[in-house]
Amino acid sequence: MSTAGTVALPDADFFAVESLLIQAERDKLAELREFLAAEIAPFAGDWWNKAEFPAHILPKLAALQLSTPAQRGYSHLFAGLVIAEMTRVDTSIATFFLVHHDLFVESLYAFGSAGQKQRLLDDASSLRITGAFALTEPNHGSDVAGGMETRARRISSTTGRPDDGGDAWVLNGAKRWIGNGTFCDYMLVWARDEADGSVRGFIVDAALPGVTRTRIENKIALRTVQNADIVFDNVRVAEADRFAGISSFEDTNELLRGSRIMVAWQTVGQQLAAFDVARQYAVERHQFGRPLAQFQLVQQQLVTMLGNAVASMGMMAGLARLQDNGAADMPQVALAKSYLSARMRETVALGRSILGGNGIVTDYRMAKIFSDAEAIYTYEGSFEINTLIVGRAVTGVSAIV
Repeated sequence: MSTAGTVALPDADFFAVESLLIQAERDKLAELREFLAAEIAPFAGDWWNKAEFPAHILPKLAALQLSTPAQRGYSHLFAGLVIAEMTRVDTSIATFFLVHHDLFVESLYAFGSAGQKQRLLDDASSLRITGAFALTEPNHGSDVAGGMETRARRISSTTGRPDDGGDAWVLNGAKRWIGNGTFCDYMLVWARDEADGSVRGFIVDAALPGVTRTRIENKIALRTVQNADIVFDNVRVAEADRFAGISSFEDTNELLRGSRIMVAWQTVGQQLAAFDVARQYAVERHQFGRPLAQFQLVQQQLVTMLGNAVASMGMMAGLARLQDNGAADMPQVALAKSYLSARMRETVALGRSILGGNGIVTDYRMAKIFSDAEAIYTYEGSFEINTLIVGRAVTGVSAIV
């Protein structure tokens, strides 16, 4: 339940999706909410305004032991609700968590060698080290699989010359929009093998000579997230730091499918946040001598927002069930990401409208929610690309060249 004024009001989880969790998961979600209310909510707006990342919270975040929940035996529904709940309070912190745990740490689980796991997995899971996922490039976003320009050349570390059986690699190229990229200790870098054109994955120490990281400035969304432009200039990486489990871009499909699911859960969290803020404002704000909530058009807007949020939660609960059965394919994931992104955009726009002029200043939270939604609408496959993935699945004809 939520309280606005003196009246107890129902939560935005109007159809009680959380009731599908087992008791231990509900208890853990309650623990997460307490942490977010105490450590994140009071400060998130200031971090966003200053475009600063709160590194000091990482030990407390790690103490929740929520890294890669499915790896810890939690359900996929719980894992999704964790991301939704984080997003509900601060999209930037949720995005940091997603990039580090659902991309970098999950990559170690999925593709890391025994030696790589032994060296990095425990520290990464406990946030003693942080990771990034360096895939997108300055000239390639949606088409990066086929257009990747970053190159990897295998060499002998002794002679420095090309060597198909060498014990090192040289990376050259550039990546863009890399979340956590300014401060991460390690990054998973994707590059095309000059020898055969295949895509390889490398664990790159961010402090290696030849790595240059520059923060992307002037963003209007996810300002707390430290996105970076990264340049690799003859960066030497040991063969031991190549992901042995990666031999083509297709090997990453399961990983990218999982991260896209989590971004779809972010659309849920955004809508829950927008409804929370707009409903409270409508109940407490008075115009023409009565609360905004008493106006019919405002009630209609709130109900549309709630309907969008509930429908989105229902779709994601269904997708979590498919995940549990190992049956969540990319077209289903793409439908969730595209359709829910559109619902999210409508929901946050309605919320911003309810707040009127106060909806464009971060003091009232809604401006931040509204702006952050634009990033979610685009990353992990834009609305258009995800729509065309579904279109190809249901027609058998590809509209993507």
